[in-house]
Amino acid sequence: MVRYFEKQKGTLLEVELPTQNCWINISPPFNAVEIDQLSEELSVPLDFLTDPLDIDERTRFEIEDDVKFIVVNTPALNEERADDLTLYITVPIGIIITAEHIITISSYETAVMQKFIESKVRSFEPHDFSLFVLQILEQNVYTYLRCLKDINVRRNIIEKEVYESSQNKDLKRLLSLEKSLVYFVTALSSNALLKQKLQRMDLLSIQHDEEKADLLEDIMIDNSQAQEMAHIYTNILRNTMDALASMISNNLNEVMQRLTLVTIILMVPTLVASFYGMNVENLPLEKSPYAFWFLFGGSMLFSFSLVIFFRSKRMI
Repeated sequence: MVRYFEKQKGTLLEVELPTQNCWINISPPFNAVEIDQLSEELSVPLDFLTDPLDIDERTRFEIEDDVKFIVVNTPALNEERADDLTLYITVPIGIIITAEHIITISSYETAVMQKFIESKVRSFEPHDFSLFVLQILEQNVYTYLRCLKDINVRRNIIEKEVYESSQNKDLKRLLSLEKSLVYFVTALSSNALLKQKLQRMDLLSIQHDEEKADLLEDIMIDNSQAQEMAHIYTNILRNTMDALASMISNNLNEVMQRLTLVTIILMVPTLVASFYGMNVENLPLEKSPYAFWFLFGGSMLFSFSLVIFFRSKRMI
């Protein structure tokens, strides 16, 4: 779906046809014919419009025929978790800058672009292409930070539940968060390299604009903070998973120990009953009418003594 936006009297409006310096946003569902037509009308290489639709597309930028192309990864909620345990995934956003338009395209409905559509970004001016790109990068970092905080809150909740009762569903939820953090660490690292290259090569032509240059510096600092948070949460989650594995192993050892002790305690009456169940002569108390009660009481007394002994050793 192709939508055209421009700002009139301080308000972002959707228009029917592209105008000069307007923002073109392409989001699902996609129409291949419409994308081909847009590529021809705006003189944009078709690869620039189709590459961001690949969820595994790497972060990078290119320049071809005075058209600038930037790919940046952004977090998105995984809506198909029935087949994939991951809570969050990362998807590419393509940013295309031509002489008269700026185009954004993604294979998912992303929280980053939705903020611009809903006019929730201050000082947003679609016609200022370099500032628009910087604001996309800025909102992208903020989205990572929000998702990381959400992951940490979920981890704390699941951790408390797991300590009370370790169930497979809780372990799967922790694994889901761990996989999400792996995606985040990889994406944030590649985004950081992209921003460094943008700054070094001055792709957005902001070197002599102190305000925009400072904004890019702030974005890079925020991105580094998000990277640190992702690494910290990853280490915490891995340590939590290791601790849970140790707890499960320890619980299993305790169960096996108790079963072994129960077997030892029950072995004495079983052994005595086995001897007296044999068809042999000259066993003690063979002729006594109280033999059963003596043997039963003696076995129970010996078993009870074993229970007291194991309890004194804190084995039960």
